[in-house]
Amino acid sequence: MTTTVPSIPFHDGNSVPQLGYGVWQVEDEVAADVVAQAIEAGYRHVDTAAGYGNEGGVGRAVKAAGVPREELFITTKLANGDQGFESAQQALETSLEKLGMDYVDLYLIHWASPQRGTYLESWKALIELQKQGKAKSIGVSNFPIAQLEEIISETGVVPVMHQIELHPHFQQGELRAYHAQHEIVTEAWSPLGQGGDILKHPVITRIAEAHDADPGQVIIAWHLAIGNVVIPKSETPKRIVSNFASAQLELSSAEIEEINGLDDPDGRIGADPANPGF
Repeated sequence: MTTTVPSIPFHDGNSVPQLGYGVWQVEDEVAADVVAQAIEAGYRHVDTAAGYGNEGGVGRAVKAAGVPREELFITTKLANGDQGFESAQQALETSLEKLGMDYVDLYLIHWASPQRGTYLESWKALIELQKQGKAKSIGVSNFPIAQLEEIISETGVVPVMHQIELHPHFQQGELRAYHAQHEIVTEAWSPLGQGGDILKHPVITRIAEAHDADPGQVIIAWHLAIGNVVIPKSETPKRIVSNFASAQLELSSAEIEEINGLDDPDGRIGADPANPGF
């Protein structure tokens, strides 16, 4: 059976494949190999960042894959140290050079990093980059609501996407409600949590057994069912394929509600965007 991944529309007229492949903490040379495997498996959405140090490997994989560029959705992100109006524009030029591309489909500010005080100027730079066609769509990652409201009110431009930590133990209900009000697509990073604890939860393992699936597939299917864009990362060939197959798994409304019930307001495992410390 061929796995079909739905696309989620953006308010700017573009759209994004709902299931993508993430490359956080993947070495550059490894990225060239695993991204090629992911594209071969069927992924058409790849998420990288300047801060990951692997844009070159992603670019080499895309070039070698032989899939037309317009059939792929490539995201990269502005590093904190490159925030600012002019520096953000130069940073995307550098990222495009490493990727070997003329444009990215989505450019994100990686962290609001409020203590720097440069996120608004950076957002203005992204607006300009979109006008120039170097970023088809623009968004943010790891922004508290206060900073989201500020960039929107100051520029009138709403991010198409907000990429945030989101998994069954930390479901970000308040942010997701804000996104829904403003037509911002929610994208989950660390969608399976970290350390594997959620993969062993009895609710997850029972649902997996009922569907003859693995726990990771159940969690990815849950993300897809509640409308998140999700970018699981794996360097294991078998897992790359099985994660992609999650798009075939349909959970019942009762199963979705059971997973919804695993939310923990204190379940954050990454840095707090309001005070990330970097």
